[in-house]
Amino acid sequence: MYIDQASAQDLQAHLAELEKQYAEIQSAKLNLDLTRGKPNSAQLDLSNSLDGILTGSYKAEDGTDCRNYGGLDGIAEAKALFSQVLGVKPSETLIGGNASLTLMFQSVAFAHLFGVRGRDSAWANEGEIKFLCPVPGYDRHFGICEELGIQMIPVAMDDKGPLMDEVESLVKADPCIKGIWCVPRFSNPTGIVYSDEVVDRIARLGNIAGANFRVMWDNAYAIHALGDDAPQLANLMDAARRHGTEDSVLIFGSTSKVTFAGSGLAFMGASEENLKHFKKHLGMSTIGPDKVNQLRHVKFFGDLDGLLQHMSKHAELLKPRFDAVLKHLEQGFSDSDLGSWTVPEGGYFVSFDARPGLAKEIVRLAGEAGVKLTPAGATFPYGKDPEDKNIRLAPSFPSLDDINKTMEVFTVCVKLASVRQKLS
Repeated sequence: MYIDQASAQDLQAHLAELEKQYAEIQSAKLNLDLTRGKPNSAQLDLSNSLDGILTGSYKAEDGTDCRNYGGLDGIAEAKALFSQVLGVKPSETLIGGNASLTLMFQSVAFAHLFGVRGRDSAWANEGEIKFLCPVPGYDRHFGICEELGIQMIPVAMDDKGPLMDEVESLVKADPCIKGIWCVPRFSNPTGIVYSDEVVDRIARLGNIAGANFRVMWDNAYAIHALGDDAPQLANLMDAARRHGTEDSVLIFGSTSKVTFAGSGLAFMGASEENLKHFKKHLGMSTIGPDKVNQLRHVKFFGDLDGLLQHMSKHAELLKPRFDAVLKHLEQGFSDSDLGSWTVPEGGYFVSFDARPGLAKEIVRLAGEAGVKLTPAGATFPYGKDPEDKNIRLAPSFPSLDDINKTMEVFTVCVKLASVRQKLS
């Protein structure tokens, strides 16, 4: 139904039917959750052989006893493997604990408090600090900025990435802007992949913004394709080398959705100069990461081909869940003016845009019908979606049956909220 073209009489009849459906859903007393992009149990089971894989042999290739202290930036074989995921040299790689979010927070906090090149370069010395935030985006990135008192400036995106004319204009005009958040492949939540041109222009930002600017390149879904034909992402560090901006780039990744979400590895790629400064501050808070876990991950995967073969097993489990979400969206809204959505080829989310002014109401209706959705506004800085229309759907964790039930409820809630708004 195109409600902008429907008569009031038709809308009233449609509303009566939708309210009946909604009441029936409420009576079912559902308890479903589509909030966060967590791996499901079958995905976690793919890595169960990590347990005991070292069989009592804890020596790294160079003879390091991984059970002991030390090795602030990780063991050599882990750097050799995961540098290929980051697209940097092993010497430009640091292997951390289980969460890339920790490395991102530390990177911003160190730059803010201690500087990117000593205390004279600390962002905090300059008063008000700002970050560019392509939207819709990742709420935990926004949380880092809020925690550190960094002002966030939303920047719109299209299917090629952030609108770079706007980004470059903002950076040129405001020296208080010290960074930009990016999820470049299968972006959270839209699933888009940045185009080659956008990657190249982002690599040039360091020449526009100055030495203290940092591109926070959270390539969380770098290897999370749903099929062999998914679009590739240009190498940011290679582009930065061409433009002489290597020091402006910090690249992050992890195995959080590859092996055990709570017991994986995080890694960071940066110029050797950047890593030198980062490790100086990191060494004040730790004597070294869990090298035993690093060693068992390297043994589990073997090499990059082994890692990619493992990811194809994830895709087999995830694709039917994404297909189910997209099927319901297509059936519910393809012939209507009630919303639009992305069709990602990887990552963990589907982004749905309702009619403006309805996201909070849709989430409220779903919640009262027993379906938890990501809070409306979560994909924007400060939790404020100016058009109140974006909703992030996360199909990875629930069973296929629960996804189908959830999407049936979601479809009714979108229609009900839309018709009520139009009639009001």
